[in-house]
Amino acid sequence: MAKLDVVLGLQWGDEGKGKIVDVLAGRYPAVARFQGGPNAGHSLLFEGRHFTARSLPSGIFRKGCINLIGGGVVLDPIEFREECGQAMELGADARERLVISRKATLILPTHRLLDAANEWAAAKGKKIGSTLRGIGPAYTDKIARVSLRAGDIFRSDFVEMWKALKAVHVARIKAIGFECDPDAADAEFLEAVAFLRGFRMVNGAYFVNDLLSSGKTMLAEGAQGSMLDVDHGSYPFVTSSSTCIGGVCTGLGVAPGRIGRVFGVFKAYCTRVGEGPFPTELFDETGAAIRAAGHEFGAVTGRPRRTGWLDLVALKYAVMVNGVTDLVMMKADCLDSFETIKVCTAYKLGDTVVSEVPAETDAPVEPVYTEFKGWHCHLQGVTDPASLPREFNDYVAFLEKEIGVPIRIVSLGPDRDTIIEYQ
Repeated sequence: MAKLDVVLGLQWGDEGKGKIVDVLAGRYPAVARFQGGPNAGHSLLFEGRHFTARSLPSGIFRKGCINLIGGGVVLDPIEFREECGQAMELGADARERLVISRKATLILPTHRLLDAANEWAAAKGKKIGSTLRGIGPAYTDKIARVSLRAGDIFRSDFVEMWKALKAVHVARIKAIGFECDPDAADAEFLEAVAFLRGFRMVNGAYFVNDLLSSGKTMLAEGAQGSMLDVDHGSYPFVTSSSTCIGGVCTGLGVAPGRIGRVFGVFKAYCTRVGEGPFPTELFDETGAAIRAAGHEFGAVTGRPRRTGWLDLVALKYAVMVNGVTDLVMMKADCLDSFETIKVCTAYKLGDTVVSEVPAETDAPVEPVYTEFKGWHCHLQGVTDPASLPREFNDYVAFLEKEIGVPIRIVSLGPDRDTIIEYQ
C-alpha cells in the first residue's frame, strides 16, 4: 500500500517549505494542501522564474503531477482566480493540474472585513498579528457549522446562502463599530465563484485514499509552522488550523497508518511574523543582518520578519509532536558572514534551566546558548558535500546529535537546484 509523505514547517512558518515541496514533487504523482489559506505564501524559484503559491499546492509547476486542495483548506475565490492567472502566465494551467475538495471552506469578502474589524477592536497587547485575509473568521464559521464550502457553489440557492451569511457578518462588523463598505467586493466575488465552477471538484477523502490504494504515493504540504498550531503552538498567538501532523489526517481524510515519511523543514536561524513569544529574538545589529541576508520579508504581506538564533528547544518539541523522520535545513548560506553562530540549547526559567517548551505562552524564559565558529565562506549554490567547510559540517553534526533525527536535505540558495541531499 502506498504511503502519504508529508512536508511540515517546524518553526513559526516561512521555513522554505514551498521550495522543498517543489523539489520533491517531481518524485510524486500527486501533491496536496491539507490546511491553511492564502495567508501562507510558499515561494518557488525555478528556471529564472519566481512564483508565490498562496492557495495552489507547490507541485503546480510539475507536469503530470496532480494537485489537490484538501477539505481542511480555506479558499478565497477572489485570490484563487488571481493566483491561477499568475500561474498561467508562467506556463501552468491550474485547470489541468488541480482538483479541489468539495469540503474546502470558502472565504467570503466579509470574512476579510471581520478580520480587520477584530484586529482594529483588539485591546493593546491583545492583537494576534493577523494577515487580515479572513482566515480566522472563516475557520470560526467552520467550527460554528455555518460556513459555505466549495461544493455549495453548484447549489441553485448558493447566492441566497451567501447573502444570509454575509448579513450575519455585516451585523457583527456594525456591532464592533468598524467602518467599511460591505458590498464593495460583491461583484468580484461572484465572478470569482463563476471561475471556480470551472474546476474539478472531488470528494476529497475518497480521492486521496483511492489514489493511495492504487499504489500511487502522495506528498502532503503544510502551511505555516508547527509553533503556530492552534493546539500545540504558542496559543493564542497561533493560526486557526492544525499545522502539525494531525492536521494531515483531518484535512485530507486519511488514517494515521497511511502516513509515511515526515519531512520537517527548519531554517538555520528563526523568524516570526506577528505577535507572540520568540525566546531567541534579536533586536540588535545581528538580527538586522540576519534579516537582510535572508531577505526576511513576508512573501504575501511584505512585512519584515522578526529574527533570532536557532531555537533547539522549540525545534526538538516540533520534531517530537510531528514524528519527523527526515530533517531539511534551509538558508544556512545566510549565515556565511557571521564570526560566531549561536544555538539555543535550553531555557532559563528563573533559577532553573529547562529543556521543555512551557505550556504557558507568557513564561519568562531566557535562552541558554551554545556558540559555534562561523564557516566564513560562500555556501550559496554549493551542491557537492565534499566542498562544505569543516565548521559547517560540525554545525550539522551537532544539530543531528541534539535532535536525534538525520538532516537529509540542506538548501544553500533559493533555486530548486541549490540543494545537497544526504543518503
